[in-house]
Amino acid sequence: MILVTKWFGVFLVDKENQRVVRHHLFEKDPKAIAAKLALVQKGEVLPEEASMAQKRMRVAEPRLSSLGKPEFVDSAFIKPEDYGFSPQLMQKVMVELGKIRTREPLPADRFIVQAVRALDDTIEMINLTSERLHEWYGLHFPELADYAREERYARLIAEKGSREAVQDALDLHLESVGSELEEKDLEIVRGFASSLLQLYGEKSRLEAYIAGRMEEAAPNITSIVGASLGARLISIAGGLKRLSRMPAGTVQLLGAEKALFAHLRQGKRPPKHGVIFQHPTVHRAPYWQRGNISRAMGGKLAIASKVDYFKGGFIGDRLNEDIARRVEEIMKKYPEPPKKELRPRQDRRSEGQRRGPPPKAGRPQRWQGKRDLR
Repeated sequence: MILVTKWFGVFLVDKENQRVVRHHLFEKDPKAIAAKLALVQKGEVLPEEASMAQKRMRVAEPRLSSLGKPEFVDSAFIKPEDYGFSPQLMQKVMVELGKIRTREPLPADRFIVQAVRALDDTIEMINLTSERLHEWYGLHFPELADYAREERYARLIAEKGSREAVQDALDLHLESVGSELEEKDLEIVRGFASSLLQLYGEKSRLEAYIAGRMEEAAPNITSIVGASLGARLISIAGGLKRLSRMPAGTVQLLGAEKALFAHLRQGKRPPKHGVIFQHPTVHRAPYWQRGNISRAMGGKLAIASKVDYFKGGFIGDRLNEDIARRVEEIMKKYPEPPKKELRPRQDRRSEGQRRGPPPKAGRPQRWQGKRDLR
């Protein structure tokens, strides 16, 4: 006997004779059936399935492996029309099932991915707005860029406005080469600087949010590479689940897809690291050690992502110790850069030899040697 679950009920089937021995039909309520199907999609065992279990029974899907050994069976002969379930009812059930699944709480990594992408968009807007503000206010006080940067630059303009007020705030006494601004022009520039300040505030809030969510969703990844870089790895991978299924070599090269495809298609040098190059351990190392260090870090990140996704314990300290030990071994093993291989120089071509690609068929060859001027 094999236990088979269809969208309209649970059936105990005789596989050899292709007949139903026992069955338990669901009630003909779209919402009730959809609730049961949602549990099935989550991998849970329904009460109707447990009640029909018996000794030496086989099951039709691995989800029910706790009730019996899984075995394939063709259950196409069990038709809903034979039990009074119409196609119209199935359509309503599927609509209700879609509503139930879309209302389910999402995992934290989905919000982390969106927050990282929002942070990237915010940084891009900050860069564009800051560049425009420097050009605009630089007409009035270009020397300010030497004494204030980024958020402080925008804050001085938004709060003080005029060149004289900004110099008083910085305790400066300069003779600026900038031109004078009318009051209406200065008000517009100050408003523009205030907008830039709001973007800086939004950037800080997103970074704090990402740090908090990473501590909850991926504490082991955070302990190795930090919240910002760990969130970026999850974003590039498409989620914590996909990151946990990637091999260590793929984690190592996340963010270097263009260089990898250039290597595969055009024969260029393969990349040694992806976005993990931003980690201080990698980018502060000598160039000939970065590949080995990033490989070691990619392996530990692959382990950390699996532990975080399957809700394991905190092993970040142990992983960091392993990375530090491996980095020390690499530095001792490769203290000097590798010697470059000198390729033998090709013999110079004779004077009368043709240069360039071979001529196309049908065209006469051109003589590229020296002319006899005698």
